[in-house]
This record gives sequence, C-alpha cells and structure tokens, in this order.
Amino acid sequence: MGKSEALSDGVIKKIILSYTYVSVWIFLSFTVIVYNKYILDHKLYNWPFPISLTMIHMAFCSSLAFAAVRLFKIVDPVALSRRVYLTSVVPIGALYALSLWLSNSAYIYLSVSFIQMLKALMPVAVYSIGILFKKDAFKSNTMLNMLAISVGVAVAAFGEAKYDSWGVLLQLGAVLFEATRLVMIQILLTSKGINLNPITSLYYVAPSCLAFLSVPWLIVEYPLLRQRSGFHFDFAIFGTNSLCAFALNLAVFLLVGKTSALTMNVAGVVKDWLLIAFSWSVIKDTVTPLNLFGYGLAFLGVAYYNHSKLQALKAKEAQKKAPPADEEAAKLLDEREEDGMGRKGDTQA
Repeated sequence: MGKSEALSDGVIKKIILSYTYVSVWIFLSFTVIVYNKYILDHKLYNWPFPISLTMIHMAFCSSLAFAAVRLFKIVDPVALSRRVYLTSVVPIGALYALSLWLSNSAYIYLSVSFIQMLKALMPVAVYSIGILFKKDAFKSNTMLNMLAISVGVAVAAFGEAKYDSWGVLLQLGAVLFEATRLVMIQILLTSKGINLNPITSLYYVAPSCLAFLSVPWLIVEYPLLRQRSGFHFDFAIFGTNSLCAFALNLAVFLLVGKTSALTMNVAGVVKDWLLIAFSWSVIKDTVTPLNLFGYGLAFLGVAYYNHSKLQALKAKEAQKKAPPADEEAAKLLDEREEDGMGRKGDTQA
C-alpha cells in the first residue's frame, strides 16, 4: 500500500512539474510575441525597427550567456575548434538572424492572430526541407497531411480582413529560414555529437547572429534612426523585453529536456489559440469566421502530424526494447537442442 501511494505521489508530482514547464513556456512565449508586437507596431509603442530590436535581444543574450559561461561558470563551454565553429555554428547563426529579422518585421504589417495562423506551416517547411537534405524520407501519407495544413492556412489567408502581401512574404520567409535552421542543427551539430543547451547555444550562436544582423542594420535602419529625433532609449521597456527573450530560451530547454519536443509542439498549438483569442479580445484585431475555419483545418492537420510522430516514436521505442528476431530464433534453437540432449541422455541411461 505504501509503495503504491509513493508511486502515485511521484506520478502526480511529475504531472504537476510537466504542466508547470508547459505553463511557463506558454506564458513567456506569449509575453515575448505580444511585447514585440507592442514595441514594433505603429499604433502602439511605435518603434518600427525590427533589426535593431533583434540586435538588442542578441546583445543582451550574448552578455548573459558569456557571464554564465566565463564569469560565473554555471555551465561549461563545449570544445569547438575554429573550423567546426565556422562551418557549423556560423551558418546556423546566419539562418537564426534571418528568421528573427523577418519574423519581427512581420509584426509591423500583420496581426498577431494571423501570424500564428501562418506559423502553422512550420511542419510543412521542416518536412519539405528535410526531404531536400535527405534527413526525411518521402511518404505520400505525410505529404497529403502537409497539403491539408497548407490548404487550411491558404483558407485562413483568404479570409484575413487586413491582408498584407509584404507582411505575408516576410512571415513565410521567417518560417522557411527557421525550418532550414532546425534541419541544419541536425545535420551540422547533432549528427556530429555536438549538443548545446540554451546557455551554450546563445554563447556560441548569438554573437554570430549579432554580427550578421549588423550588416543590414547599417544599410537599412541606422540611417533612419539617425534621422529620428526625440527618441530616448527606454531601459525599462527594452531591458524587460530582452530579459523575457532570454528567459524564453531557458524555458525551451526545460520544456524539451524535462518533457519532450512533441510536448512543446502540442503546447505551441495551445499557445497559438490563446494568442488568437487575446489578439481578438484585447488588441481588437479582426478575426473572421473564414480565418478560424482555415486555421481549424490547419490545426487538425498539425494535430494529426503530431499524433503520427508520437506513434512512430512509440514504435521505435518498442523496437529497441524488444529483442531482435534473430536472437529470439537462436535462443529458441538452443533451448530445443538442450532439450534434445537431455532426452538423449535419458534414453542412454
């Protein structure tokens, strides 16, 4: 009785912790998205400089990561040669820079709700790029699933009240670069046995991301910032915004490390629905019935895709636990031979 009670207590504790990690990640992700929208939107804080905002985030994250690794030695740095850094980490930093730049730029032109609907295309982009780089095998059922998600997003876009082509292109570009980054992490880092936690990831990736962003910043935003008079850097606004972005990276590590990447995907769907509701009720963005119908189709497609991945993971785990068929056959043959020898001995006696 005592053991079963202890077991149930342990299970309950694990469930509570899992829900806590999910809740923290949803809260921080929700906060960063809404905060970025608030800063960049012309009708709100009116600071439409997405490259500058992303650079502030990267500078802040780089500084905290450097302090954690070098000064306080909270985590140990990963041994990376210059060649590995230049050929593996720097390309990921470039893709991350492009993804963040374009995704933050989209908030100037599109509503929060519509951006979340467009983000439903992420599994489609990851799967397609995975096939292109031979990290995923082409399966007709999965491709039909991807087509269903795409149709749902297209319907949502058709029903968007404040559709902006340039904003849509920016967000689709962000999805494309982020999907490529995720695939490249598998190819350039994971396949080589290089595993970076959020602190070491920011320690290595954020500086290269900052360096890449400085080029378009000098050309696009720096001249505009020089012409902008009367602006004083608000440390409270940008400091708390950057702190939320840094905390979100840590929350991602906790969520994936303590639960699974699939849990994060499911939590992401919940977060998207919450953001759509918030965008409609608080920010007063227009959400049409056709928007919701289209996103509903995409949501079902993403849910089915996550379910398929879960079933595949379960099958893979079961295959690992089960002894190989050849070993089972050999074991059965040995048992029969031993049984036959025993019977032979009985006859001779």
